[in-house]
Amino acid sequence: MVQTTYQYKFYPDTNQKLRLNEWLRICRYWYNRQLGDRFDWWSMNRSSVNACPLISSIAPVREKPNYYSQKKQLPIIKKDLVKVFHSGELLDFSRVDSTVLQDVSKRVDKAFERFIVGDSSGGKSGRPRFKSEASFRTMIFATASNSWIKLTRKNWLYLKLPKLGVAKVRMHRPTPDGFIVKQVSVTKKADGWFVQFVLEDVSVPTQSQDTIVSTWDNSLGLDAVLHEDVYLATSEGEKLSSLKPLGKNQAKLDRISTKRNQRKRGSKSRRKLAKREARQHQRIARCRKDFHYNTAHKLVKNGKKIFFHEDLNLKGLTKRNKPKQAEDGTFLSNNQSAKSGLNKSWSDAAFGNFFTTLNYIAAKAGAVVISKNPAYTSMVLSYRDEIIFTDCSIRDYWDEQESLTVDRDINAAINLKRLGLDIFPSIKRRSGKLSVVGTMDKSTTKEILQTLHRAAKKPTS
Repeated sequence: MVQTTYQYKFYPDTNQKLRLNEWLRICRYWYNRQLGDRFDWWSMNRSSVNACPLISSIAPVREKPNYYSQKKQLPIIKKDLVKVFHSGELLDFSRVDSTVLQDVSKRVDKAFERFIVGDSSGGKSGRPRFKSEASFRTMIFATASNSWIKLTRKNWLYLKLPKLGVAKVRMHRPTPDGFIVKQVSVTKKADGWFVQFVLEDVSVPTQSQDTIVSTWDNSLGLDAVLHEDVYLATSEGEKLSSLKPLGKNQAKLDRISTKRNQRKRGSKSRRKLAKREARQHQRIARCRKDFHYNTAHKLVKNGKKIFFHEDLNLKGLTKRNKPKQAEDGTFLSNNQSAKSGLNKSWSDAAFGNFFTTLNYIAAKAGAVVISKNPAYTSMVLSYRDEIIFTDCSIRDYWDEQESLTVDRDINAAINLKRLGLDIFPSIKRRSGKLSVVGTMDKSTTKEILQTLHRAAKKPTS
């Protein structure tokens, strides 16, 4: 069984747009109401580990709200209009399809369980946030089927949604043969409405990936550079240039934001500028995503079967510097102004999203992406096992013995490849100094030197 998702542009008419916007408001209110109910239960049924309640309630302990207990409230709520406390708006839950509201309950349940229990690997998410108009944009119809598609004509598809009617969908690419529609979701974005089809084909067997034996020829090391105009360095001696979509569009984005902030809140001109700002952010995100896919395809087309990359601590790399405080209570300079630019560059590069995309593209090509701890890989000379690059300011190293200029980033990519192949030496600290323990075959040394000689003549691509 194989599942895939196709996204198309959705073209509802004016009345359908008004109804969809009303549905989003109802779903957002229903999400926040359920989440608030769970937070009430959470605060009433727990206490700090170092404290106990002095007064115990004689009332019975309230049962924990769950997906089923909250979903049972829907038939009662649909009987009458619901008044929103802060705005006074009346919401009619009966106008929304029941499966959409049930899916909202499921989203609340998953978000709260990740907060309390954690996921399958034990990692917990942060406290769930109440949804705003900008953060709640998708409605899911979980009981979709092929019968919802009423007509297909050239590049257009006519989709009938419950309680909405038939609407046009721009089919920029045909759906694959043999797949059936399992789920439909509608999303409101800055440039209009979009619809996503979850397609499934049970006749296609799930392929079990064969175990790939890593060798020097079928593997590739990738080093995240983020220096000047270089995005990645490979163990083949190639440097891939970066796109920097946010950096190139920052001035235009700042101009729009400044104009928007100068307008009166709630005014028509402010709303128009907010839409322009959202469209600009959307263009930046789409440029970045397109760059990630193009770069991943370029790497996979080399024919390598295993990709080794750095296991980057992106959360720590983009963290603010700790404040420095003098004895008299005044705060000292902590170089945060310089660090802020670096944090923005890391976020603009989005290496986490890139490696996720690379994993997806490589899996379709029968390849594997493996993350490795990059400790000391940027410091050790790859063909002689010496500590050379002791400072980040050292970008090149001239080796008189080999008459070779060694690039720091390509050297680190080769070391990542060695680390993945278990031929990287062990680094030990003795008396405050680093010492390298390990040997390497002469054939591997020769391969590395040939790669570095080729890289010295290659420009950044």
